[in-house]
Amino acid sequence: MEKNERNFIFGIRAVMEAIKAGKPIDKLLVKSGLQGEIWKELQPLITELEIPYQYVPQEKLNRLTSKNHQGVLAFISAVEFYTIEDVIPRIYEEGKTPFIVVLDGVSDVRNFGAIVRSAECAGANAVLIAEKGAAQVNADAVKTSAGAIFNIPICRSKNLFRSLRYMQESGIKIIAATEKASDFYFKADLTGPIALVMGAEDTGISNDIIRISDIIAKIPINGSISSLNVSAAASVVMYEIVKQRLTADPHAFED
Repeated sequence: MEKNERNFIFGIRAVMEAIKAGKPIDKLLVKSGLQGEIWKELQPLITELEIPYQYVPQEKLNRLTSKNHQGVLAFISAVEFYTIEDVIPRIYEEGKTPFIVVLDGVSDVRNFGAIVRSAECAGANAVLIAEKGAAQVNADAVKTSAGAIFNIPICRSKNLFRSLRYMQESGIKIIAATEKASDFYFKADLTGPIALVMGAEDTGISNDIIRISDIIAKIPINGSISSLNVSAAASVVMYEIVKQRLTADPHAFED
């Protein structure tokens, strides 16, 4: 078996049948300029089900598998995806205070898995990622999360900006953890419904999201390295949320 082959399937008909069978698709790679009657059957199906796909050169597909991929390759997700619009009302209906972790461009699979593990341990209600540009939710993510990925809803959004606006309209404060802030995270009020946004490993949180955030805060860095790894930084801020909630209500995380 080729490297990572267990995480994807290839061939137009095989991909079509997997979609019809309800397999969770992380994303599709499609050869640029692909034509043919079977592709004409598959294309409206992925559009209808809003499965993310991108056109790539044939060389990229050839690097992933030397077998006859017919110009289509689908990465299989390890989990079913949710929408934040379905998850938020359910959290409120269960009498819980929303605690959402939002990842803006975190693309490293191991960082993603580590953040999910910390989020689950900290009692977060969900993790929200973008449909495009996010880490693949694959076997490596499952391993790094120590299986926590199966215990917390993973939500996926076509537009994180709009999803965050929806959360604000639902009474949730948005905190952007970024070195661009002037205030430290532990001085902010992190009680109540909250969504913690962590940015990409290289570029951080997008300016549009920072602009609409209710709280912008940073972690103090006293060493010569300018920032923490994103998974470590996420854990630091998540457990400040836990601390503040437990200080306000010692029973905050009890069922």
